[in-house]
Amino acid sequence: MSATVVHSVIDRTPEPVTHAAICTALAAAGVSSGASVIVHSSLSRIGWVVGGAHTVVGAVLDAVGPDGTVTMPSMSSDLSDPARWEAPPVPESWWQTIREQTPAFDVHLTPTTHMGAVVECFRHVPGAVRSAHPADSFVSVGPLAPHVAQPHPLSPAFGDGSPLSRLYELDARIVLLGVGHSNNTSLHLAEWRAAQASMPATIITYGAPVMRDGARQWVEFEDLDYDADDFAALGDAFAADGGEVQIVPLGVGDVTTCSMREIVDFGVSWLCANRPQR
Repeated sequence: MSATVVHSVIDRTPEPVTHAAICTALAAAGVSSGASVIVHSSLSRIGWVVGGAHTVVGAVLDAVGPDGTVTMPSMSSDLSDPARWEAPPVPESWWQTIREQTPAFDVHLTPTTHMGAVVECFRHVPGAVRSAHPADSFVSVGPLAPHVAQPHPLSPAFGDGSPLSRLYELDARIVLLGVGHSNNTSLHLAEWRAAQASMPATIITYGAPVMRDGARQWVEFEDLDYDADDFAALGDAFAADGGEVQIVPLGVGDVTTCSMREIVDFGVSWLCANRPQR
């Protein structure tokens, strides 16, 4: 986080956000001991947190206790085909070099990309289990972490057989810390299931460097062209339709939680009804 951003966060935070405040907000939002949760977060949108990402990670783990399991998306979008990069793009003359020279995905070494400080801290928690997808991994801590994280097929990255499908089976609670449903990765499971039903969808070719048979390889695979642009509208429709949502203030933001199974089921129908009209 740059000095300018830090100053901005300090200026708009009335009082420091503490470990206790985060635990209290999580409990009020329905996060209980022994729960399975999937967390999406933005440290700066919560406000100035004493201890930063370390404090947030500790509070989430304390909220579910030793019998609970916490999962976070740990995407590494740099491990993808440079031909599809847009923010920023790179010259086409670089593409083959990037494909040949980018190190293969490593669950321990590969950093996250654009995921924020909380996830980067969380993936270093002792005992954390990270799934094996090179671009769209998840990292999990707790008794159910091995079950949640593995296996993770290259395709579908977010569909049945992925960590998201196992979190759905557990009816994990979605926890949005300072962010809204536009950051809710869980809705990609609804998107994939909607595409298997009646929603028009685009299939594209992805690429990534992985280790196979002890050697680095660039592999290509097909999957849905995932798109989160309408997830905020989906979340609003879910709440308006009477979906159970808990929203609790925290710092300068909110903690929002809901049942993953309930919103994904709603999302399949909503996407089938609304996406063809886009």
